[in-house]
Amino acid sequence: MTAWWRDAVGYEVYVRSFADADGDGVGDLPGIVARLDHLADLGVDIVWVTPFYPSPMLDHGYDVADYTDVAAELGSLADADALVAGAHDRGMRLLVDLVPNHSSSEHPWFRSARRGRDDPYRDYYVWRDPAPDGGPPNNWRSHFGGPAWTLDETSGQYWLHLFLPEQPDLNWANPAVHDEFEAILRFWLERGADGFRIDVAHSLVKHPDLPDDPLAVVSDEYEAGVTADDFEALEHRYDLDQPGVVDVYRRWRGIADEFGAVLIGEVYILEAGGLDRYLTAEGLHLAFWFAPLHRVWDPAALRAVLREGTDLAQRVDGGVGWVQGSHDVSRAVARYGGGQVGRERALAFGVLLSLLPGTPFLYQGEELGVDDPVIRPEDAQDPIAARNGAYDKGRDVARTPMPWAPGPGLGFTSAPRAWLPFGDRRPEDTVAVQRADPASTLSAHRRLLAARRPLLPLPRDVAWLTDDGGVVAYRRGDVVVAANLGDDPEDVDLGAPGASVRFGTDRAREGSPAGPRVRLAPREAVILAS
Repeated sequence: MTAWWRDAVGYEVYVRSFADADGDGVGDLPGIVARLDHLADLGVDIVWVTPFYPSPMLDHGYDVADYTDVAAELGSLADADALVAGAHDRGMRLLVDLVPNHSSSEHPWFRSARRGRDDPYRDYYVWRDPAPDGGPPNNWRSHFGGPAWTLDETSGQYWLHLFLPEQPDLNWANPAVHDEFEAILRFWLERGADGFRIDVAHSLVKHPDLPDDPLAVVSDEYEAGVTADDFEALEHRYDLDQPGVVDVYRRWRGIADEFGAVLIGEVYILEAGGLDRYLTAEGLHLAFWFAPLHRVWDPAALRAVLREGTDLAQRVDGGVGWVQGSHDVSRAVARYGGGQVGRERALAFGVLLSLLPGTPFLYQGEELGVDDPVIRPEDAQDPIAARNGAYDKGRDVARTPMPWAPGPGLGFTSAPRAWLPFGDRRPEDTVAVQRADPASTLSAHRRLLAARRPLLPLPRDVAWLTDDGGVVAYRRGDVVVAANLGDDPEDVDLGAPGASVRFGTDRAREGSPAGPRVRLAPREAVILAS
């Protein structure tokens, strides 16, 4: 069967912030359906929608209370079916976000498990007796700060939660948990879903002895993540990336292949060598390569991280999802310097990602070049900020509502107030204004994806054309992609005689011959082909 995700373009929809159809200030499934034409017009092939299950929404849907239904505030199962059908009608595929590491504490499984040690669902979760001093069983920490254990006063045991206490970790040593999730996969695939994005896909299995994690060795190779400082202070040797996790995906792979579906893992490992075992012929089809999200803007560092990810993609036959943003990190424009410089850098880097072997993904609003807004502490919604006060690590800046049109509600909602403030969005940030402007970031992304499509498929091999300087360039077959990530103009020989510019961030260059040497302005990118 043809791997339809190969060379496709993906797009992440953060459901609460994409489009609000019923005027309650919260994005919903009917809102996504109403805006699918925007994605089709942009050139998207795969739509990944963040969790829309029933949930207390303490982690905005990643605390699931029912894996086979839709939260009432977000729609209904009929709306989910309409979303799948609407995507398919436009030639796009729809991915469901699966959350298998933990459930909500309001899930019937956990509510039953808390009734006592003898409950049939007790072993669906990870429970342990206290340490000899009465404290938590080990030193593991939550991603959101504090111990990864909470004491159940009734039974005298602690439950494990690598996230909020209200997100108890499931016990993947229990075969019944495997059976439950295989049924969940079939439920959504039989409704027409085309696959799954798997949340924290490296975290499901824990070391059976639950030993203490050692202290981390401090490194400045990567920028700090968005997890709490005490979580980052540990080397996660026993709570993450355990050997048995791949066995889960071997079973899921058989189900996915039966339906021609794709499994994409959020495998948050920043060294490419750690991803290989997830991307075997019996494992995940794709895993996101997150290392670029944690690099400072430096041509040498970015060149190195792209080469490392490309080497991985070549080893695993293209099983890499390329990203420069997500709902968990500050916007690329902000990380790359902010303002116009940040927008130009993000677009240039996106051009480099667009034709590497694998599947590039856009995060909603990335096509508009939106920057981080200012979120006041009193408006924070993200648990890491609102609950633990780590406002500098809060992810709300990446989750503000999509700006569709100027005016009250920015075309996102008719409500007087959205669930999260819009920030300081300007009319020129909106889809409506940018669609009418041929010089806009949105127009550039539309041109990029339109120029990319007829160049595919390309040979698997990638030849890197520059080893230093500001210009990062590579060749695949007779296609050359180059971007000047530096702050000075550069002349570079790209070895493309007879080629013409198929796409340029400077659109005036499109259609012109490349010439023996190409001069690239700072933050300018081109795609050349003969």
